[in-house]
Amino acid sequence: MDKIEAIRNLAAQGWSQRRIARELGAHRSAVRRALEGRQTTSGDSKRATVMTGNPAPTQSMCDPFRESIEAKLDLGLDAKRIHRDLQSEHAFVGSYNSVQRFVKSLKEAAPKRIWRMEVEPGEEAQIDYGTMTIIEGEDGRLKRAQLLRVTLSHSRKSYSEAMPSQDCESFIRGLENAFRHFGGVPLRLCPDNLKAAVVKADWHDPEVNPKLLSFARHYGVSIMPTRPYTPQHKGKVENGIGYLKRELKGRRFGSAAELNEHLRSWECNVADKRIHGTTRRQVIEHFLAEEKPALKPLPEGLFPCYRESRRKVGRDGYFIVEKAYYDVPEQYIGRHMWVRWDARTVRILDSKLESVRVHARLAQGQFTQVLGADGRRGSFEESCGYYRSRCSRMGPSVAAWADGVLANRGEMAVRIMQGLLSLNGKYSKSQIDAACAKATLHGHYRLGELKNWLVAPARQESFSFLESHEIIRSPAGYDSHIGGASLFDPGN
Repeated sequence: MDKIEAIRNLAAQGWSQRRIARELGAHRSAVRRALEGRQTTSGDSKRATVMTGNPAPTQSMCDPFRESIEAKLDLGLDAKRIHRDLQSEHAFVGSYNSVQRFVKSLKEAAPKRIWRMEVEPGEEAQIDYGTMTIIEGEDGRLKRAQLLRVTLSHSRKSYSEAMPSQDCESFIRGLENAFRHFGGVPLRLCPDNLKAAVVKADWHDPEVNPKLLSFARHYGVSIMPTRPYTPQHKGKVENGIGYLKRELKGRRFGSAAELNEHLRSWECNVADKRIHGTTRRQVIEHFLAEEKPALKPLPEGLFPCYRESRRKVGRDGYFIVEKAYYDVPEQYIGRHMWVRWDARTVRILDSKLESVRVHARLAQGQFTQVLGADGRRGSFEESCGYYRSRCSRMGPSVAAWADGVLANRGEMAVRIMQGLLSLNGKYSKSQIDAACAKATLHGHYRLGELKNWLVAPARQESFSFLESHEIIRSPAGYDSHIGGASLFDPGN
């Protein structure tokens, strides 16, 4: 009894249970029982020996390192990490299970406080899913339904909807239906880290699904995902999911439409009219009086309906959407892009959600642009015209040589002109133009022959004889040298 009195006196002075147990050499659970005024049972005999004067209980191997373990718990370390640290820092020889039991006893003796989170009217809505197998198919087998529940945090007014999956489009339509049901929009949405909402979970800077961000901009609401594996951050809707499941337990529905009709009736006639255990007010009365006036008004139109996917651009520069092919600029080959499509358009956006290209929807198997001859987009005639125009910008003789290639080489002309253009970096335009003039003069329309004129510019050229020139004397001028007889007289 002296020990019990000492414990109570120290507690009255503000000492913690942990400190009292450490100073008196008692187990923390025994200290707690002494403060609560409970009697020890036979199962507590070992822990209560310090209170009765019997032999002391077996001491844990972790007791000598209590302060170090408590400090590591304050840092948020788990039992596995603490066990490793004890081995490396203190040559600890005990097992991991002994550390785990010791850590558990410390947490039970001094549980961490969880703060309640309450908000002002219209400030927040919490979102969560529940899953139940309650829909009977035509074959008699039960099917799973995803139960979305959206709860306004202040009044606990809720909206419930069953859907076949948790994909982003279904999630957004469910949120939109909830806003219409409430008659307004809250300032903030707090979803769980489901894939339809969060691409990469992170408490400080989560990567939210781009489509959900577009939805949030449309309705003027912010998205604040909860901390992963922390259900108390959305305790209001967590409790609401349990409340919903208790209502549906043991029931069967022939379709999702039948289930949703039951949910609408239940929300209106049961959930809305209950006196909530925390607010101590009727849910619908609380909502109408305080929360609904604080909600932001709904926008004029609904959020545009489209599908979305994050995909990698193929080496050919195309995306495949519904078995049709849509091209992007070459600099995006190999990169991940966002693709959004509806019944009319396909929009391609980069990682910053900036538009890269917009296409009209195509039928299956069609391409936005077709590769023509030798990689040129379009028909053969369009390819020829394209390369002919590029050649003409290098000089008039180059254009003339390209015309000769087109006239003499047929479909090979496109490749030959491509080869001609590739010479632009090795030789100057004037050199290429001069070589083309010589090649055209000799009727050389092969790329190898053109290259010969480039590498041997001093090569001797053959020309046709000229009939007249200022330095060439007329045949009549030679008559005086041969006695007046013409060299061209048939008689001489």
